[in-house]
Amino acid sequence: MAELDGLWDVERVSGFLPPMVGVRKEISGSRGVTKVGPFPGWPVDVVGFSLRYRAPLAGFVDELEPDGDGFAGRATFRGLEFGRFAMTRVDQGGT
Repeated sequence: MAELDGLWDVERVSGFLPPMVGVRKEISGSRGVTKVGPFPGWPVDVVGFSLRYRAPLAGFVDELEPDGDGFAGRATFRGLEFGRFAMTRVDQGGT
């Protein structure tokens, strides 16, 4: 099973998503955060391969599926897809 824990770069693939320059997801266990540049970011709860945003973004869910060494993602709001993205693990110099 693919492991979500870690630091991920996010790239827009299609749909109603803005360019995602500087967007990263940090995931550890059942918690995570989506960050844009140096800003604190938006917290998420990790449920399986779903990233469920907390208030004030409740209703937004990123649905992930393993794709090679990363993940393919579907950005949804209340179950309706509005964009797709890809997540690539950031090499942090470890082994």
